[in-house]
Amino acid sequence: MDIVELSRLQFAFTAMVHFLFVPLTLGLSILLAIMETVYVMTGKTIYREMTKFWGKLFGINFALGVTTGIAMEFQFGTNWSYYSHYVGDIFGAPLAIEALMAFFLESTLVGLFFFGWDRMSKQKHLAVTWLMALATNLSALWILVANGWMQYPIGSEFNLETMRMELTSFSEVLLSPVAQVKFVHTVSAGYVTGAVFVLAISSWYLLKGREVAFARRSFAIASAFGLAAVLSVIVLGDESGYELGDVQQVKLAAIEAEWETQPAPAAFTLVGLPNEAEQRTDFAIHIPAALGLIATRSLDQEVTGIRELKEQHRERIITGQEAYELMYRLRRGEGSEADAARFEEVRGDLGYGLLLSAYTDDVPNATAAEIERAVEASVPKVWPLFWTFRIMVAAGFIMLVLFVLAFWHSVRRQPEASPWLLRFALFSLPLPWIASEAGWFVAEYGRQPWAIGEILPIHIAVSHLTVNQVLFTLIAIAVLYTIFVIIEIWLMQHFARKGPSGSGYHAGPDDLDAPATALTGKPQEA
Repeated sequence: MDIVELSRLQFAFTAMVHFLFVPLTLGLSILLAIMETVYVMTGKTIYREMTKFWGKLFGINFALGVTTGIAMEFQFGTNWSYYSHYVGDIFGAPLAIEALMAFFLESTLVGLFFFGWDRMSKQKHLAVTWLMALATNLSALWILVANGWMQYPIGSEFNLETMRMELTSFSEVLLSPVAQVKFVHTVSAGYVTGAVFVLAISSWYLLKGREVAFARRSFAIASAFGLAAVLSVIVLGDESGYELGDVQQVKLAAIEAEWETQPAPAAFTLVGLPNEAEQRTDFAIHIPAALGLIATRSLDQEVTGIRELKEQHRERIITGQEAYELMYRLRRGEGSEADAARFEEVRGDLGYGLLLSAYTDDVPNATAAEIERAVEASVPKVWPLFWTFRIMVAAGFIMLVLFVLAFWHSVRRQPEASPWLLRFALFSLPLPWIASEAGWFVAEYGRQPWAIGEILPIHIAVSHLTVNQVLFTLIAIAVLYTIFVIIEIWLMQHFARKGPSGSGYHAGPDDLDAPATALTGKPQEA
């Protein structure tokens, strides 16, 4: 593996481990706010203890998520220094806002949440909990705005004088359709993760006959919240598909193994075996017209296939060669006004010209074979995207079935009467993480070979490091992050097994609708 592949592997490992913690933080923050709201509205102490117990697990997850996230952001300076130089004016802005406005606020409110129970009134503490949930989501917003710009870089332009990308419209970056769809889709997936987490642990209590009143109520809230969240994920996933069809056609074609442009409306390939060598999908099962409806919202618009996209890329690479040559001619002061005018016409294809720099040092005079290599590299491999996407979708629909069943049994107030459902919920615990990791793989691998879509190829974005340097840090991060994951699992399992009664709270199965004073046998604090 060369420096580029090692740097990609290190960032991918760091990001994917970090994202083991993020969705649970997002989901639990809202669930805590809901539980405490019910406590303040009803005065029943059981909801207070629910908030404190699930809050303890939230705190463990939050702390480890912060730790893993810091190292990930440092890599933009250590492993991807040219990336930071080239696009730092745009990419750095949402990251700075996230740190100053969201992360610091979130951390402060987390402290108030844990240490403010006996120092604030119920209403003030509830306000803190909702603000904490809002800050957590705001933190995700700015990260996803930055990532959305990497996918679809609008609101910026290349400056010939500085040889960097510069911000032209912050509002376009913030309101990018890709960024907004990614935000709502990602936070909804986080809500599903939080709901499955609470549902699974509550199911374990019910199977064991422990903390029955506590587990019933947690099960009820998680099932209702999770059903709403998983439905929103499915709807927003459809919207995400529409955005792909509009601005990321290569990714969409690779996800669907759309080798050739089909007559409108295109069929959706449910399953099959993508054959990269012969550019076809063997044993494919199709759903007629579904892809056309998802990607174009119409029955008369085509979904462009991979072969046609490669031909478009070949033309853009050739135009990019011209843009590359004009850029350096103008930088040397040798260009005419006609050259400057022509550069303005072709500058949009400069990134495609830069793709050639991976195969030749003389981009303007690249051979036909070198151009062909760049064309082939302009589309990611199909089979990893094809199968990862379907794993994500399958996990999502299994969770939909889970929440429908859980909600139905919760409405009947007899979830423990169906042990099979409780086991289903318990063994479904990994599903939201599988879906989230698969979704991020599709999003990032599907953008290849670009660090910034159609602007900066990945091979140019890396730092000038040696293979041994990156390999050493990769191994160090892998060891450290593995320890973090082990600590997270051990702590979560320890406190989940201990349960709320381990903190001195005891409630029997008949206490579910008891008044607050009956739960402990003594008056409750104000």
